[in-house]
Amino acid sequence: MGSTKNKRIELHNILKSICNNVYFSPPTGMKLKYPCIVYDRSYTKVNYADDAPYTLDTRYTLTVMDQDPDSEIVPKIELLPKCSFDRHFELDNLNQDVFTIYH
Repeated sequence: MGSTKNKRIELHNILKSICNNVYFSPPTGMKLKYPCIVYDRSYTKVNYADDAPYTLDTRYTLTVMDQDPDSEIVPKIELLPKCSFDRHFELDNLNQDVFTIYH
């Protein structure tokens, strides 16, 4: 079973290949550079074998933030494995597309 941190870093690197500005659980008030991807861990499903943890499937909430309503980042995120679109909204002149991804 791979380390959760290693799997998260792998996801981070995948996201960095799509967008230069990627933030994992940024602190409140941190100045972000746009366009960007912000993601947070939201759930971990543990599968057991012989009463011991066998696999971990971690769910992340991922948000693409871009001033462009037709962001070039969104279609690239939509093509990632185990990723699904959740919702879109606009806040402070930023278009935000929210996804759920398991990694």
